[in-house]
Amino acid sequence: MELPILTNTTCCAPSTGCCEPSYPVAILGAGPIGLAAAAHLKAYNIPFIILEKGEAAANVATWGHVQLFSPWEYNVDSAAQKLLENTDWQMPNKDDIPTGQALREQYLLPLSKLFQEQLRTGEEVIAITKLNTDKMKSTNRASQPFLIFTKNGQSAKTYKARAIIDATGTWGHPNPAASHGVLLPGEQAAHANIDYMIPNIAASKERYANKRVAVVGGGHSAINSLLQLVSLKEAYPQTEITWILRKNRVEDALGGGTSDELAARGELGLKMKTIISENMIHVETPFSIQSILVKEHGLILKGADKKIGPFDELIVNTGSRPDFSFHQELRYEIDPLTEAVPAIASLIDPNLHSCGTVPAHGEKELRQREQDFYIVGAKSYGRAPTFLMATGYEQVRSIAAYLAGDKEAALDVKLALPETGVCHTGIDGCFQ
Repeated sequence: MELPILTNTTCCAPSTGCCEPSYPVAILGAGPIGLAAAAHLKAYNIPFIILEKGEAAANVATWGHVQLFSPWEYNVDSAAQKLLENTDWQMPNKDDIPTGQALREQYLLPLSKLFQEQLRTGEEVIAITKLNTDKMKSTNRASQPFLIFTKNGQSAKTYKARAIIDATGTWGHPNPAASHGVLLPGEQAAHANIDYMIPNIAASKERYANKRVAVVGGGHSAINSLLQLVSLKEAYPQTEITWILRKNRVEDALGGGTSDELAARGELGLKMKTIISENMIHVETPFSIQSILVKEHGLILKGADKKIGPFDELIVNTGSRPDFSFHQELRYEIDPLTEAVPAIASLIDPNLHSCGTVPAHGEKELRQREQDFYIVGAKSYGRAPTFLMATGYEQVRSIAAYLAGDKEAALDVKLALPETGVCHTGIDGCFQ
């Protein structure tokens, strides 16, 4: 299947000067940033389609039980809000802090319904190239539309687009437990006893109750998992909980406390400090996992000079990484250290910036060598954990303005974020 050519005629690439029958802009991913991109393109009357592997906001549904750190005012895109307010939708109290479920049900799903004509669910993008042009060919490259291949079960489809906004994020592509970053056979063999998400412990009591459970990770995702396990332990006191960190001191993982401008985030660290002082969990730090051994009596974690365990279950909250597998025929670049878009790598370096001190950036910084191809949202940050949704909203606002020819608006990037001195990996470390 090919998406039909639209009847209007515009430049297929804004800066080429060529005018051909126009194709839509293709947005990859129907999460918060992808849907915000759709809202901004709609505001400029730019035709678009949304290609989503699952259902709208499907990733958010996997952490629906988790409370975000930031209130509603930072989680709703401005263009999306305007569209929704033309319906019977009402903005939640801006000071309330939603869960993932509330974000999805009260905001993302109502927003996705406004794009029913453009939204293609169940469409997994497997490759992107240029029409009749592979990665090596330069002649007339900019004038050719993008060619997008998707699959839905055994069915394959083809779409053409004038530009691409990749908002597929990093969730669902977790880092392994091993500190060297390589998923070794031992860890693969233990996958039935490892959860790389933030599990809903209350809904999985039979898996964790009265078991030996280790949580790996030094960010707020790990703390969230630990707090749920501690609640479980109150009802099932034989539950043994171990927290495994690479940090030299456990205090380094507890965040900004009362000085954190995102109060909900600081509160998590304060709760963990109390739990540790009451010896409700055992802490192993610093400990770097080199390999996982699957034994009859449980999982053994091997470090440089000792082994710990056995454990019945592992919860691995060590962050996520981007998937660039379907970009191979495009001319794209990533920073070799962070795997972020190169021009913003130094802006988002977690060694220099927290979530709230990342400078505003937009289309100019997100440009790739492949003209009119953009990587946005959490994926634009690569492995860096300093991403906030409001940052992604400003990214796609700027890109939509550029694609509409409004270069002044594209360059006028502004961002007001809560500043904090802490930032950690995981979906709730800075994603919220």
